[in-house]
Amino acid sequence: MLEKILPRQDFSSYEDFKENYRVVVPPGFNFGYDCIDAWAEQQDDKPALAWMNDESEDVAVYSFGDLKRMSNQAANFFKSHGIRKGDTVMLILKQRVEVWVAMIALHKIGAIAIPATYLLTPKDIVYRVELADIKMIVTIDDKEIVEHVNDAMPECTTVKALAAVGDNIPQGWFDFRREVAAQSIDWAKPTGDEYAGERDIMLLYFTSGTASHPKMVIHDYTLPLGHIVTAKYWQRVEDGTRHLTASDSGWAKFAWGKIYGQWMCGAVIAAYDQEMFKPSKFLTAIQKLEVATFCAPPTIFRFLIKEDLSKVDWSKVKQCSIAGEPLNPEVYNQWLKMTGLPLVEGFGQTETSVLIANFQPWIPVKPGSTGKFSPIFDLALLNDDGVPCEDGEQGEIVIRNAERDRPVGLFREYYRAPDTMEKTWIGGDYHTGDMAWRDSDGYIWFVGRNDDVIKCSGYRISPFEVESALMEHPSVLECAVTAADDPVRGQVVKATVVLAPNRGYEPTPELAKELQDHVKQTTAPYKYPRIIEFVEQLPKSISGKIQRGQIRKNDGAKSE
Repeated sequence: MLEKILPRQDFSSYEDFKENYRVVVPPGFNFGYDCIDAWAEQQDDKPALAWMNDESEDVAVYSFGDLKRMSNQAANFFKSHGIRKGDTVMLILKQRVEVWVAMIALHKIGAIAIPATYLLTPKDIVYRVELADIKMIVTIDDKEIVEHVNDAMPECTTVKALAAVGDNIPQGWFDFRREVAAQSIDWAKPTGDEYAGERDIMLLYFTSGTASHPKMVIHDYTLPLGHIVTAKYWQRVEDGTRHLTASDSGWAKFAWGKIYGQWMCGAVIAAYDQEMFKPSKFLTAIQKLEVATFCAPPTIFRFLIKEDLSKVDWSKVKQCSIAGEPLNPEVYNQWLKMTGLPLVEGFGQTETSVLIANFQPWIPVKPGSTGKFSPIFDLALLNDDGVPCEDGEQGEIVIRNAERDRPVGLFREYYRAPDTMEKTWIGGDYHTGDMAWRDSDGYIWFVGRNDDVIKCSGYRISPFEVESALMEHPSVLECAVTAADDPVRGQVVKATVVLAPNRGYEPTPELAKELQDHVKQTTAPYKYPRIIEFVEQLPKSISGKIQRGQIRKNDGAKSE
């Protein structure tokens, strides 16, 4: 599969990898035909998807041949309801098998898939439908999701059809499973202008909206090629082995770890369709699915290290990767101690494939560092004057010459958002808005979003560094560090803290003082949080990321 796409797959060092990794884009590349169908034609029974849920006694395994036939049926279903190239279809399917089937089918048609989280409210649905001209919505038959969609429909002017997956089909909706099963397994591949591939629009994600209204990020058909480096050289998937990424299908992490790069490499997607995250059951699923490589956000690892990890034979797991938020060294150290496996960090955005990672096996992990730059992007750290940073100097992560080179894995644009494009695409470069610094060994250390960096008495303070120090204290389960206005210093460091349960800690002034002293001893004293607020939970986006902007907004409202 990869021979025609990667002229070289083996490298002697990171420097060799960075200099010589090249992706050849096949003319008219379409993931549905050139990956799924190509594997099926090569070996019809080659395993592609291993699926289970909380009720599963056995793991259901689907081959590439199964997916070819099922996606052909789904493509015929969508076509029968008027979906054509360029039409937009929203999918709210959690981790049902149908999410993979529907996405492949839409890719084959040339329709634009819009994966969405099950946490959307009616207001969220209306916003997305109207902004993206969504023609059809396919959801699971969950009562609350169905109610939210139905409540939104009076204000949704573009939706022509609704379909549900499950046993409880709402009145007026199509039964997705039944109708797809009734379709032919033969699909007429489009030709001419009806064929979609390479630079046509394939996928549209709404950002999580941590600071403003969600933006529409559009990717073309080269995105799967950009995620080969994500899967093969960061997550280290292998042909025929099972890879599990912990993610709902509505998040961009699904594209990162549950479909594109992994199937390009011939790996088997391991899927655990869990209705509610329960750490003990999640560990059981890892063992039952026979996972070889595993990726999850830091939040999941924070919960897992409090469980009995002996449920899993970790000797059979080759690699554990982590992404979504920066990794606190304390979580890294505990996981390594309990499993013998280092957590291999990576970083990117909804807009990109992996930008920075501890690419294996060439880069020894430095706990707290995100790793080194990906080879498919011309990356740099630029200061406020647009000049490349020296070692140790904080700067913005920027993809140089992005407009000219259009590397695979980079989004095309923020759809229908010219103001945002003007702010982020400057002089042909894409400005990520994320801050980092580089050490003398070339390792990148993530600082945070530009808006999150705290400027106190002339110092620039990384919220992540303070959070990492706090996380080392046994009383802290989660925390978020933000800037609070101060009449003398301009800004001071504030920590919003969730205490670990069942450890005997109470939210007292004495504990706040203990945490402040702990930070002073762990990092530079001037970085300690002058304000500590104890809360029951942190505000998070629908993708699970901590909303530091919401904390700042709440603080501003309190001061008025």
